[in-house]
Amino acid sequence: MNPRRKKRLALAVALIGGVAAIASLLLYALNSNLNLFYTPTEIVQGKKDTGVLPEVGQRIRVGGMVTVGSMVRDPESLHVEFAVHDSLGGEVIVTYDDLLPDLFREGQGIVAQGVLIEGGKLQATEVLAKHDENYMPPEVAEAMGQTHEKLDYNEEQKSSY
Repeated sequence: MNPRRKKRLALAVALIGGVAAIASLLLYALNSNLNLFYTPTEIVQGKKDTGVLPEVGQRIRVGGMVTVGSMVRDPESLHVEFAVHDSLGGEVIVTYDDLLPDLFREGQGIVAQGVLIEGGKLQATEVLAKHDENYMPPEVAEAMGQTHEKLDYNEEQKSSY
């Protein structure tokens, strides 16, 4: 093999190796930033179509209703712990170490994003509360089995009298 062909072959092998390395790093970065949505029942029992449970240490989002009477605040810090449930009876404990949104209340729909630290416990990095009485994120509404119908303005006014 002459030197010119050896040089071309080495260049082709280096180019293919570089593209493979970049592709693998890109896939690794995308996989580590993936946040899958789960309902409390799916965290406890697994996805209904595959039966796959989320792994401890996995970053996930959980959506449901805050269980009334489940919120426990630490008076010394911002640490708060509360339970989130869905219509199928699943319940997950969420811990959070920051300020909760102003609209956060017990009995209200939320989405919490964080890391699963035990089978039924999530260490949240972000908690989102619904922002309006007629809105619920589609994933949470589907998980709760609810359909939210908007009342027209006249019906809403009549019910307030």
